[in-house]
Amino acid sequence: MTSLSLHLESPRRYEKLEDVVSFVAEDGSGSFGILPGRERMLTVLEFGLARFRTRRGPWQYVAAPGAVVYMAEGELHFSTRHYVLGNDFETIHDALRDEIMEEEQALKEIKLSLQGLEEAMLKRLWEMGRRGRARP
Repeated sequence: MTSLSLHLESPRRYEKLEDVVSFVAEDGSGSFGILPGRERMLTVLEFGLARFRTRRGPWQYVAAPGAVVYMAEGELHFSTRHYVLGNDFETIHDALRDEIMEEEQALKEIKLSLQGLEEAMLKRLWEMGRRGRARP
């Protein structure tokens, strides 16, 4: 039996796992599996959990808030913003939830900062317009 290489890719992290013999995930059309020898494919995964098994090990899980999966020539690329890898579902679920909550908080802070910047720019433009009209 042949195997494939699984590339887990995110902006903060990269891992290459060898000897993967099965990969199961879910996209918009439902659950699907990938076995070695699969033809080229590309799909977008739903938020949630995928699983895979290596030749020598038990099922492992990778949780992600959506991902792009690309399979070609024995290489399976799993590209996402964040992922959590492990063999205990509860631990993975909790870790992913914590990461997403941190990201949401950071996004809120960025939005507030941009809102303040926008207000300051509008105020400055308004003041410039008033000065321009006051001159003869």
